[in-house]
Amino acid sequence: MEQQTELQPQQRPAAVLMIQGTASDVGKSLVTAAIGRILVQDGYRTAPFKSQNMALNSYVTLDGKEIGRAQGMQAEAFGITATTDMNPILLKPSGEMSAQIVVHGVPHAALSAREYREKFLPEAKETVMSALGRLRDSYDAVLMEGAGSPAEINLKARDIVNMNLAGWADAPVLLVADIDRGGVFAFLVGTLELLEPHERARVKGFIINKFRGDLSLLQPGLDWLEERTGIPVLGVLPFLPQLRIEAEDSVVLEGTSGRKQPGSAKELDIAVIRYPRISNFTDFDPLEDEPDTAVRYVTSALELGTPDVIILPGTKNTAADLAFLRQQGFPEAIAHALRQGTLQ
Repeated sequence: MEQQTELQPQQRPAAVLMIQGTASDVGKSLVTAAIGRILVQDGYRTAPFKSQNMALNSYVTLDGKEIGRAQGMQAEAFGITATTDMNPILLKPSGEMSAQIVVHGVPHAALSAREYREKFLPEAKETVMSALGRLRDSYDAVLMEGAGSPAEINLKARDIVNMNLAGWADAPVLLVADIDRGGVFAFLVGTLELLEPHERARVKGFIINKFRGDLSLLQPGLDWLEERTGIPVLGVLPFLPQLRIEAEDSVVLEGTSGRKQPGSAKELDIAVIRYPRISNFTDFDPLEDEPDTAVRYVTSALELGTPDVIILPGTKNTAADLAFLRQQGFPEAIAHALRQGTLQ
């Protein structure tokens, strides 16, 4: 695909479409990238946008600033250069209830969750809409990605990333759900039930993601869903385990912890210590692609054993994660492994 040419302001603002999800990690980022890539191939100059992203794995723009990794990936998929307008607000968690607030790629403040909600969010709309406006002035289409679920009742009043944003931009919404986890119909119908009538009216279609098996067996459920809600199922996307993009949230590491699989034919056992505030763990993705390496994330000394390599990754809160290492018994376990020949 050819790189999109340098853009000049256009007469009418770009069309907008919003992709929201029933939960985190249902595939919003990948669906957004796929739709945008199709639009680009059809000749539409397209840009990604996520008003607020929470991620410790960030993407560095050409001018040295930080945005969410998903928007960087999407910009690459669309053949354009990523800018901070594509993710004007980035939250980098530093504790259970605190985060560094990055505005247009530059650290702005360190706030507690309450401070962020009460002091920052009331002023955030101008930042968000100015960034979106610049993109709409320069592109034919802007694909806006939501965050988490639009039905978080406790967060909706000051929402700047889901339905409030869709209203500000007057954007239609596609709702994505993950069928691989089970409960897809409950997720979709339940989400709609928790939306206000004007929010529900914005949902123009469903996308069911990560489907395995015979589609004909799913068809009765799709028919029921369309009849129940009056909203069409626009697509059922297959589960593609080989299709991997760099993750933003350590939730994707759930279930990866533990020992090397018994009988594994891979020669090199690499153990990555998974702190609570691990950052940039996608740096290790290339190791997982090596045919002779087994990469595993460990959260306790009992899981460590004597691997060939131990990796201590980056962290957003060094002091807190050092305390975690000590509480879990890692210093002694690492010292024992090193005496047995492990590399660090």
